[in-house]
This record gives sequence, structure tokens and C-alpha cells, in this order.
Amino acid sequence: MATFVILLRFTPQGIGSIKDSPKRLDAAKQAFRAMGAELKQWYLVSGQYDAVVIGEAPDDETAMKLALLIGSQGNIRTETLRAFTEDEYRKIIAALP
Repeated sequence: MATFVILLRFTPQGIGSIKDSPKRLDAAKQAFRAMGAELKQWYLVSGQYDAVVIGEAPDDETAMKLALLIGSQGNIRTETLRAFTEDEYRKIIAALP
């Protein structure tokens, strides 16, 4: 499974209904599972972003579907980064000419 770091920002709609956000997080976890992915960790953070998610998905396409599905509800904006494990990193570096 590929690893993804998803940076979240609440929209005005999302912050206006912030008390509903735990239910939305539960629904996101369910959506991940339904697509064969897993929401591994969720963090509320301070700074430029409001939350950070670490997720795993079978491929980039599934990660994009999840971002579009969850983002289409209008409560968050996302920035998704493909993350490579140390083992993947070492394999990439070893394959360099």
C-alpha cells in the first residue's frame, strides 16, 4: 500500500459546524475502508494547516478518489502528498544511475 500525508484546512462551512467534525472523521475512516484504504492517523495541528492525516491506499487513483469524495462535502480543503517509506527511499536511491 502507498502512504499519503494529507494536509487539511477547514473551510468556513467546516469551521462553522466544527462540533460535527468528529462524526465527519468517523465517516472519512469508513470511506477509506470502503475503498480498500486505511486512515492510519489523524492529528489536529496548529499553524498553516488545521489537521494532518496519514493514510494508506492501494494506489494514487484511490487516494485521489478519497480526496475528491471527502472534499466535495465542502468542510475541508486538502493537499495530498505521496510519502515514501525509508525502504522505498533506499530502493529509489539505489536505482539511480
